[in-house]
Amino acid sequence: MPGAGATFWQRFRAYWGPGLLVAVGYMDPGNWATDLAGGARFGYTLLSVVLVSNLFAMLLQHLAAKLGIVTGRDLAQACRDHYSRPVAISLWVLCEIAIAACDLAEVIGSAIALNLLFGLPLPWGVAFTTLDVLLVLLLQNKGFKVIESLVAGLIFLIFVCFLYEILASHPNWLGLARGLVPQRAVVTNPAMLYVAIGILGATVMPHNLYLHSSIVQVRQIEPTEAGKRQAIRFATIDSTVALFLAFFVNAAILVTAAAAFHGKGHEDVADIADAHKLLTPVLGAGAASVVFAIALLASGQSSTLTGTLAGQIVMEGFLNLRLKPWVRRLITRLVAVVPALVVAVLYGEKGTGQLLIFSQVVLSLQLSFAVVPLVLFTSDKLKMGVFVNKPWVRLLAWAVAGLIIGLNIFLLWQTVAG
Repeated sequence: MPGAGATFWQRFRAYWGPGLLVAVGYMDPGNWATDLAGGARFGYTLLSVVLVSNLFAMLLQHLAAKLGIVTGRDLAQACRDHYSRPVAISLWVLCEIAIAACDLAEVIGSAIALNLLFGLPLPWGVAFTTLDVLLVLLLQNKGFKVIESLVAGLIFLIFVCFLYEILASHPNWLGLARGLVPQRAVVTNPAMLYVAIGILGATVMPHNLYLHSSIVQVRQIEPTEAGKRQAIRFATIDSTVALFLAFFVNAAILVTAAAAFHGKGHEDVADIADAHKLLTPVLGAGAASVVFAIALLASGQSSTLTGTLAGQIVMEGFLNLRLKPWVRRLITRLVAVVPALVVAVLYGEKGTGQLLIFSQVVLSLQLSFAVVPLVLFTSDKLKMGVFVNKPWVRLLAWAVAGLIIGLNIFLLWQTVAG
């Protein structure tokens, strides 16, 4: 860690990195369908929902980082310490299901991107994604900084791709600015509310809370109150800046869809492949559809790396069981590949699109089982000492947790009923 005379930027560089790994989960392929649907159907109106969802995420990731830095235990380990073994095992099973669902979204997203870029049939694309086991193993042997650097590069690629998409789509900048302000129609229009809940449900990823509480500990932290305060401060800045990048990507997907499809007879676009086909003829920009597919592939691959890390953290934290990275990765990937391969062979594009949405519903179900323990632990004076959540933070955290849980239950009910 930098010495006492270090500048702000020197200190920030020392802590920078974990936030990027966390931010990847907020721009994975599972978010694309809801953002595309929101922009195509309702224009810029739901931009405010994307913004609010990311603000919620910033608070929860701050709490996750604080838990790891103060207690030296990640969220999975804290659950194992606090709850009885049957409860801890149940939480572990739920989290593994969520990680498999997230991996499913990454498999499908990468397969669709390979299909769009190279014409590779979906079943072959799904099978091809199993090879990333070798990539993850190689990178983990190279060290944590290498993974952080690769993910940073992929995020930069996604950022540049969507910067191009926004400029090519020529959005209504005034309408875009208005969309950032919450509007009453979001709540009063049932169709809009449903898509809004979908955006929220797809934004906050449960495995990110486990991941962040662990990876902040790879930095050297002085075991003093001042040292921990500094670590919390810079870890929060790191994750907040990274989540602003994730907000830009999600907002850019929605803005591109709004500018390209809304009011132009393509309001029913909610499928990634359909959006790709329409981008070039609608925008008149030959590279638009190719850039879109490149961003999708980068999104799937970067999410794969962080999903693997989260899986190892969760298994070791809940069960105190350490598997070889390639074994752990292979198990998780096979759980995701088998259903994706079956659906791709039997139902093609339409089936994989529906499976992508289903994966987000599964993630929504598990979210409360990560958020509630996190808020409980960071509000516990015995665990956190002087770093316990202040009353206003506790109130805000429970309000956010309650709202996320309520809206996700509503989304699940609507999805099942629909």
